Amino acid sequence: MTRQGRYRNWLAAAVAAVLLAGLTVVSLPSADPVVSAEPAPALDPNGRPAPPDAAVEPSVELGRSRISSVTDLLRRRADAVQNRDLPAFMSTLDPLADPKFVATQQAMFANLRGVPLREWRYRIDSTDSLSELDALFGERPPDELWAPRVELSYAFDGVDRAATSRPMGYLFARRGNDWFLTSDTALNDRGRKTWRGPWDFGHCRVDKTEFGMVLSHGGNQALANRVAGELDAAIRAVSEVWGQQWTQRVAVMLPETTAELQAMVGTEFAVDAIAAVAVADRVDHDSDIVEGARVVFNPRTASRLSASSLRVVLRHEITHIAARSDTVDGAPMWLLEGFADYVGYRDSGISPREAAPDLARQLRNSGPPLALPTDADFRAGGSRLDVAYQTAWTTMLYLSQRYGEAKVVELYRRLAGVGRVPDGVVDGVLRDVLDTDRAEIIRGWGQFLRKTFG
Repeated sequence: MTRQGRYRNWLAAAVAAVLLAGLTVVSLPSADPVVSAEPAPALDPNGRPAPPDAAVEPSVELGRSRISSVTDLLRRRADAVQNRDLPAFMSTLDPLADPKFVATQQAMFANLRGVPLREWRYRIDSTDSLSELDALFGERPPDELWAPRVELSYAFDGVDRAATSRPMGYLFARRGNDWFLTSDTALNDRGRKTWRGPWDFGHCRVDKTEFGMVLSHGGNQALANRVAGELDAAIRAVSEVWGQQWTQRVAVMLPETTAELQAMVGTEFAVDAIAAVAVADRVDHDSDIVEGARVVFNPRTASRLSASSLRVVLRHEITHIAARSDTVDGAPMWLLEGFADYVGYRDSGISPREAAPDLARQLRNSGPPLALPTDADFRAGGSRLDVAYQTAWTTMLYLSQRYGEAKVVELYRRLAGVGRVPDGVVDGVLRDVLDTDRAEIIRGWGQFLRKTFG
């Protein structure tokens, strides 16, 4: 297999990553740094908000005190992170906690040094807490344990328009009158796992550019330098096609191990086969806010990309980031991936023969494709997957030459925003935007392929 063919396989393995985001509506944070924990409402014994002047039973008052104490604990923890105050940070940890936990927390704090944080805060949901926790401690048990649901919200300064939230499997312990964080792994078997950020895997180096940042570790600096050198040009290249109505700010993550890569993109990917993935946590289509948009590279494979292939991969993934707020889950994959490849290969100097060798071979053996690739083709493996990408890209290349680049962008915005719909609806959009039908597009595309590869 050629180098370009291997590149296509790496990229193809990651096609769905940008579509995994949910549709949770989020609110914009304030412009000032946020370093607080949000309190939960006081509740009566039945879980309802307690009237302010009502007589409070001792158990209810104890619950209020617990909520207030842990909220304050998390506020102090967040403030310590933002202010780089190690003694204050360590004071939030249980003095009798597992020494390994304490050591990893101290290492995480040190690893955050240099990471530009605009926001770091915690939120607890006291109405969703776990019970029967006493069995988690053997020797020297605390006076009380509490496991409410906890989320960390963070945002990179200069990149993120809105903070993104991740679950934290925190277990809190009371010793005397004081509450502490005592573990972030004890609840794993209860379904409360702690999200791990890059700072949990090693010291973070940040290379800032005019329009973004590259976050890496000590072992992948060569790749970090290459990506940082391409990032601003890639963002400009995407904006030339897509327009400037997106943040035009991108965070690129360079994990150093497979475990870190899976923490960034999820365990569903065959991470040894991918070069890069575009991910997002949540999307509010009404306000065009995308939370947690990141381009994540796999150093084990990306480091072997040539300069031109790295440029294509980066622009491809940034296209997904730019278009994410206009893209609804279920939109046709031939449109999403074909358009991202179109932007990626645009002005790259890579010829169609180099970029689409599998399609060229099929053209010689059996003629041009008789249909656009299906979503199932993009979930396949081997040459079928390669051909799906190459047919999608050449379709967009043909449409841009036949109808103009502006029409291709308009087609993307129209089709990507309708999600999973019958072919008849897709055909209707094709007629509205291009004033033609699917059959005519496939016929003209086939002629384009014969001329291009002939």
